Amino acid sequence: MNLPVLYIKRGCPWCDEVVAYLKKHRIEVRTLVVSGDREAMQEMVNLSGQSKAPTMDWHGHVLADFGVDELVPFLKKHGIG
Repeated sequence: MNLPVLYIKRGCPWCDEVVAYLKKHRIEVRTLVVSGDREAMQEMVNLSGQSKAPTMDWHGHVLADFGVDELVPFLKKHGIG
């Protein structure tokens, strides 16, 4: 299964909030922690043009530097939730 990718940083409250929301709603994603992982960080920057987390790649649709308030309409737009 080709899961959407969620890029997060350790200690990021927005990342923790997004991870908790996705878990609560049983929305599966592949999570990459970019803190201390140069390759994952570069992948996120190449994808989104910035270095802030969380960033999500939902099958080619990118949502960068967001919180749950931005995530909910993004997921609805893509038929989730």
